[in-house]
Amino acid sequence: MCDTCGCNVTPGNRHLAYKPVNGGTSAVSVLKKLLAHNDDQAAHNRAHFDTRSILTINLMSSPGSGKTALLEATIDALRDEFRLAVIEGDLETENDAARIRARGVPAYQITTGSACHLDAHMVHEALHHLDLSAVDILFVENVGNLVCPASFDLGQHRNVTLLSVTEGDDKPAKYPVMFRAADAVVLSKIDLLPVLDDFDPARAEQCLRQLASTVPLLPLSARKGQGMTAWYDWLRSELAAQRARVSAGQTVKPYIQPDGARLHAEVG
Repeated sequence: MCDTCGCNVTPGNRHLAYKPVNGGTSAVSVLKKLLAHNDDQAAHNRAHFDTRSILTINLMSSPGSGKTALLEATIDALRDEFRLAVIEGDLETENDAARIRARGVPAYQITTGSACHLDAHMVHEALHHLDLSAVDILFVENVGNLVCPASFDLGQHRNVTLLSVTEGDDKPAKYPVMFRAADAVVLSKIDLLPVLDDFDPARAEQCLRQLASTVPLLPLSARKGQGMTAWYDWLRSELAAQRARVSAGQTVKPYIQPDGARLHAEVG
């Protein structure tokens, strides 16, 4: 995917790509080097989070699936329980960050220009604009895209992929890398199901399970408040698990094996 379209090069790592290289150096080797730099930066980001017992969640989906609406509802429900912060990723505008700030939560907007995903270098720059000592859960709302964001480690601990009922119920089958990377899948906008007779939630779950994924599937409507309790409970559970890992001197990152099997790497 990114190795062929060239979107490995982002505003965050461009300084690493455009340097003199030895004769015979291939584009593939340059891209591999960029990914290696990204992974090193991601590990550095994760260390920042672990030092402060922060749980960092990468939200991924296609455009318009309801990521920001989910964050707004989460802030309203949990603002008195946890200290929240958000990093927003979009090609242009500060619209989403402004929506988050309007609810009294710190948010930093990354505008990627033409890059269709965030990378670890962009996230690291954003961290300099947030007071991490005052954060329990950091959400990274990735650029709307069901392909490239799943391939880049940002330093997060968990991936959440949204699938809205306004999309096809076969999306997990069509975009397996994204859905295999998920630690939880949110089926959003379920309040619209009565008027969308071409979306079958059972088929969407079947497509997900056919990827050998056993992660939670959380049907909800952020706008109408339906099914939100399960989402909040999942966040509470994940934050408790993160704090337990930190106490034990461990960390965790999601990743995909080359053979497509979905695993978690526990790092001591």
